[in-house]
Amino acid sequence: MTEEVEKAPVGLQYPVGLADSARRSADRVVEELATRIRSGDLQCGDKLPTETEIMRAYGVSRTVAREAITRLQAERLVETRHGIGTFVLELPAPAPFVIDPRSVVTLQDVLSILELRMSLETEVASLAAMRRSEAQLTALRGALDALLDCRARCAGTAAEDADFHLAIAEAAANPRIHSILHHLGKNIIPRSRINFAALTQEDLHRVAQEHEDIFDAIRRQDPETARAAMRSHLSNSRERLLRAYRGATD
Repeated sequence: MTEEVEKAPVGLQYPVGLADSARRSADRVVEELATRIRSGDLQCGDKLPTETEIMRAYGVSRTVAREAITRLQAERLVETRHGIGTFVLELPAPAPFVIDPRSVVTLQDVLSILELRMSLETEVASLAAMRRSEAQLTALRGALDALLDCRARCAGTAAEDADFHLAIAEAAANPRIHSILHHLGKNIIPRSRINFAALTQEDLHRVAQEHEDIFDAIRRQDPETARAAMRSHLSNSRERLLRAYRGATD
């Protein structure tokens, strides 16, 4: 059976040895089944479709069906009872201000984090512009330079990008805000969930300029412009993520 080919994967890492097209197909199956579980369409105790049923429903191979089930097991969304079948587990009650990186499985999960960031980090940037010290501004510039240098070398920049946003939170002088963003870590950066190669040179240039705009507003201690620059950056990040995902599923 021939697997469909997609251009830009969105999701978690896959085991070595699984062909690229199979990886994309497994990601698609996990995306849809995880969404059904999280939405309540498949509830605790419900039996998951069998490997054969998944193969027929999604037009994938048995290898892909098994990989999808394995990933759902790893995310603790299902459990397999040998000789009986695979069953949906009860979703754990979310802890306040806690996002388990293992729970970031689907596109909707990543978009939800972006929406959280938009509601939080726009005000964080404004506070940073009002409260930052010269030492914090220097640290923020250093984080931005590290991000730009990494990007110039065509390397993945999720960690450096997270460091830049954490430096802004530090400058906001609110330890609880910093704690939330620190907990999220690299999960606050959508590019850690997509293929870095999916970003065009124009995308990379725009991302760099967006970060420069945020820094400049904080440097000038202009809270309104800092708020607007951060909102623009996060809104554009959302659009880039959606475009990469659509390109992967066309």
